[in-house]
Amino acid sequence: MPVRKEKYDMLSVVGPTACGKTSLAVSLALAIDGTEIISADSRQVYRGMDIGTGKDLAEYARDGRVVPSHLLDIVDAGEKYNLFEFQRDFLAAYDNIKQRGAYPVMCGGSGMYVESVLKGYRLLPVPENTTLRQELEQKSLEELTEMLSRYKKLHNNTDTDTKKRAIRAIEIEEFYLNTPVQERSFPQINSLTIGLSVERDVRRDRISRRLRERLENGMVDEVKGLLDSGISAEQLIYYGLEYKFLTLYLTGALSYDDMVKGLEIAIHQFAKRQMTWFRGMEKRGVEIHWVDASLPHDELVEHIKRLLYD
Repeated sequence: MPVRKEKYDMLSVVGPTACGKTSLAVSLALAIDGTEIISADSRQVYRGMDIGTGKDLAEYARDGRVVPSHLLDIVDAGEKYNLFEFQRDFLAAYDNIKQRGAYPVMCGGSGMYVESVLKGYRLLPVPENTTLRQELEQKSLEELTEMLSRYKKLHNNTDTDTKKRAIRAIEIEEFYLNTPVQERSFPQINSLTIGLSVERDVRRDRISRRLRERLENGMVDEVKGLLDSGISAEQLIYYGLEYKFLTLYLTGALSYDDMVKGLEIAIHQFAKRQMTWFRGMEKRGVEIHWVDASLPHDELVEHIKRLLYD
């Protein structure tokens, strides 16, 4: 294992969906000896949810080498994984990597997961609030989203494209707002954070093309298999985006064409929310070095290595 000389404790690669984060992270790992990737994706933690989450495990194998990865496939589909659990699992992976003299690269587009690490948020598990949930159930997703935007400091994930996720997010905020807690410690990690910038039209084209490819490559069968395995439609809809729309299609609530159209719009909206979150992170003190995602990886890797070592 090489003697580490990086100026930062960790490297982070962030950006909206379909911008090529994993591919760049793997290129960086291959160019920097002893590098391992920690995923910061709120849905790639689930086993059996591969095509819909963009969990291309083949990406981690290139040129006869396999880049070690962490926090992929660690939870059974149908379960609910939260930010508190991510922080716990991230820290375990991070400490393990550092203890072995390797170098961690955090890679993901789940803004709150990323920010919880970069800002060192100190979180506790939050119990369910049945009374609050009953009150919030009467509201629309738009009303819940508006409520959520009023909180000064968010502790929840950003994937609130279903009512259940939005309600859980508000439940978490109310807990921290009204409950005196002794927060657990989380270390301050000095990270070089790279953001992949994609022009809006290019991003939209990539999203649309990738959606067609996923549908052609068996995404419908993947979701059908999850339903056939005993996971309920309600559980899958909770995960939002691909799993929400494909479940609605498979249960007869949407036609195929309406499913594709609705899902495409939802993914575009999600990418926009991701960028809004990353811009907010910058305002909250996270320095992000934005690079052009369309540049060749060789150029990007050399640029990032200069930032990391010079």
